[in-house]
Amino acid sequence: MAEMHLPKATRALADLRRRLAPEADAGFQAFSNAVFAKGALDVRTKQLIAVAVAHVTQCPWCIEGHVKAARRAGASSEEIMEAIWVAAEMRAGAAFAHSLKTLDLLSAEEEG
Repeated sequence: MAEMHLPKATRALADLRRRLAPEADAGFQAFSNAVFAKGALDVRTKQLIAVAVAHVTQCPWCIEGHVKAARRAGASSEEIMEAIWVAAEMRAGAAFAHSLKTLDLLSAEEEG
């Protein structure tokens, strides 16, 4: 399988994105800052959630950024890996849960 080329996130590309759509970029930044601010959940917990989600969505930039942010927020390597395992189980769990659809179809065939 050919490896997909993903550009490195650079200041120049971020600046270009901001110049091309300044209001949307500012809005996204404000949203991101609000989401990751301390609230009912502490910043470390929010970053661990982000690490898990980044692995499910398979975004290499999100993985890099949120692993680094989780470390800055005090997350241990073990906590980060455990969050990834939770994400893996949830992703696999969806296939497991959806197997009921197949089992229902197979049961209907056997009865029919």
